[in-house]
Amino acid sequence: MTGGSETPPSQCVGPEYRPATQKPTATVSKPLDQVPNIHILPQTPQLIALLTMIRDKNTGRADFIFYSNRIIRLLVEEGLNHLPVVGHEITTPVGRTYAGVKFEGKICGVSIMRAGESMEQGLRDCCRSVRIGKILIQRDEETSKPKLFYDKLPEDIADRWVLLLDPMLATGGSALMAVEVLKSRGVPEEHILFLNLIASPEGAKRFAEQVPKVRVVTAFVDQGLDEKNYIVPGLGDFGDRFYTL
Repeated sequence: MTGGSETPPSQCVGPEYRPATQKPTATVSKPLDQVPNIHILPQTPQLIALLTMIRDKNTGRADFIFYSNRIIRLLVEEGLNHLPVVGHEITTPVGRTYAGVKFEGKICGVSIMRAGESMEQGLRDCCRSVRIGKILIQRDEETSKPKLFYDKLPEDIADRWVLLLDPMLATGGSALMAVEVLKSRGVPEEHILFLNLIASPEGAKRFAEQVPKVRVVTAFVDQGLDEKNYIVPGLGDFGDRFYTL
């Protein structure tokens, strides 16, 4: 199934108080109707500008890393909003009480190697001393099917909320296999949150249908997949551009 020939959505991008005639038109994320467990970041001017930078084939590695890290930080911050909290009252330095909240339970990150490792620092920046596990899944280029090679996870992962990290969601095969690994270690499906930069509509819908209790936070649902199951328009191989090119 390919969706690369579909016309991508566009809208005027800019501050709400400016008239449409003073705002440029830009390609924005596809909406995914009737897929309640997928949350797409608001298509703000900042996000679209950052995505434009990392999509550009002429963007060098240093800039690609910098702007990718900014998007990853937005994803992590939004992802944390989806974790449960409990009431927590404190006393301020002036002796007044404040009715606040704190996170309920422990969390950990799990990156799908190798591209998912690029998202680890963004998680550490928001969650000090967070534990991070690893899962290595590689796609067979001929069959496009994933194969599990390695996993190393915290021993008490079944008692934690898991932030699963992978920047690209194409067919969804690798992410689904990673979820099955986590479930086999006792992690409830509803305790998994998948953070993702760019997804294909095909992969996102497949993922949502097969693991409906896993919440996905993504920056952008792209146009579709090409004949090689690469996301289009996409940004190329994220891991190569982040680590080697």
